[in-house]
Amino acid sequence: MTQDDAAAPATGLARWAVPAVWLISAIGSAVVVGLAWSGTRVWFHDTGPYAALGVLGMVFAASVIAALLLQLASRRPHGYVGRASASIAGAVVPVAVGALALLPVVG
Repeated sequence: MTQDDAAAPATGLARWAVPAVWLISAIGSAVVVGLAWSGTRVWFHDTGPYAALGVLGMVFAASVIAALLLQLASRRPHGYVGRASASIAGAVVPVAVGALALLPVVG
């Protein structure tokens, strides 16, 4: 890899990996909140009051794993930590909003 290759703008998968993780997080959070507000009480055989929050944690975990895998798949080592950090930091926002939206349901 030459210095010109490292300075080249992100193309292909590297360009869409960060927004893809944000989209995974947003869709997953929306599904969990929607199901919780519709009256779903059983989450993976757990009927506890905070089960929906546990599933929201799984959505965040899936977002983190997707962020790391997509950045590895982009095959662009330059800026990996920055792109992975941006993906994960952006995934926190929909999950946090989803957790706040679940407060009336679990409380």
